[in-house]
Amino acid sequence: MARPLLFTPLKLRDLTLRNRAVVSPMCQYRAVEGHVEDWHYAHHARFALGGVGTSFLEATAVTPEGRITHGCTGIWSDSQIPGLRRIADLYRQHGVVPAIQIGHAGRKASCERPFDGGAPIGRAAGPEARWQTVAPSAIAQQDGHPVPHALSAAEIETMIDAFTAATRRALAAGFEIVEVHGAHGYLIHSFFSPLSNARTDAFGGSAEKRMRFPLMVAEAVRAAWPADRPVFYRASVTDGIEGGVTPEDTVALARELKRIGIDVIDCSAGGLKGPVTMASTRLKPGFQVPLSEAVKRGADIATMAVGAILTGPQAEAILSAGRTDLVALGREMLSDPSWCYRAALALGIERPYDVLPQAFGFFLERRAAVLDA
Repeated sequence: MARPLLFTPLKLRDLTLRNRAVVSPMCQYRAVEGHVEDWHYAHHARFALGGVGTSFLEATAVTPEGRITHGCTGIWSDSQIPGLRRIADLYRQHGVVPAIQIGHAGRKASCERPFDGGAPIGRAAGPEARWQTVAPSAIAQQDGHPVPHALSAAEIETMIDAFTAATRRALAAGFEIVEVHGAHGYLIHSFFSPLSNARTDAFGGSAEKRMRFPLMVAEAVRAAWPADRPVFYRASVTDGIEGGVTPEDTVALARELKRIGIDVIDCSAGGLKGPVTMASTRLKPGFQVPLSEAVKRGADIATMAVGAILTGPQAEAILSAGRTDLVALGREMLSDPSWCYRAALALGIERPYDVLPQAFGFFLERRAAVLDA
């Protein structure tokens, strides 16, 4: 029997992922001044031992003001490199390709942690005071939210420099994939969406001008990253709001991203008007897979699907139908870090135990041999 596609290696440039299962970036809100803590190491150790092909560190801010909350990780200082390297080395030790997502929260920065409600910070002073947010235009995310500062052309150039510096630090920390966060209403996405970008200069107006900043960031990251390693780009393929970004817009962007050397589009959606992870909309399994398929076929580029992918058979069906090249799981991995083992069992691969480290698989195989079920 042919090996399931989920457990077939995928080559991206000179990098080979041992399978198509990916741990999606998941913010933990446990950092201190942008530095990762023991919590992050323990969090990622669960996935390092679970048999995935690659795993992403959470959205990591390229400037202090680019954090969503005071608890978000950062990559704006060399002092943050050792902690990040510890996690990258952990993954590599267990055969997992270490990856990191870098970004800037834009007008969605300066918020409380989700556990504390996620609203804009109201405190003007103290150790966790609010800060000035930035965006393409002085348009608040929602009524009652702070109005961001509209970036000048010079400030935009400085922002691109921050992404470049962050990319170099990611390389120094030992990551092998870097992803540009261009989704969920954060800074890059807010430049692309006509609902948040009212500029009349070279960075706003037509679709071509609105994609200029996303492309400049992506091109700077690609130039700073080794040619033999892949760069991903996370996109909100659709805003899901009248007048906002459509899948057709994102296909056009993806074609340009491919032209400048981006390797994979990580296909998410929404987030322009509120937190994606705190949305109350009922979700169907695989609800964003059609977006991945649309970008893959429309732009002829590799994609990663994410969003309520729950089981091995479901993931295999998505992959085998050619709708995506990688499947990313977030909360399902939180629920079961050994998801790959469960998927291997469900898909009937010959030796599912080999998906896990020997210290796990050896004893699971012995139990299976003697268990009277």
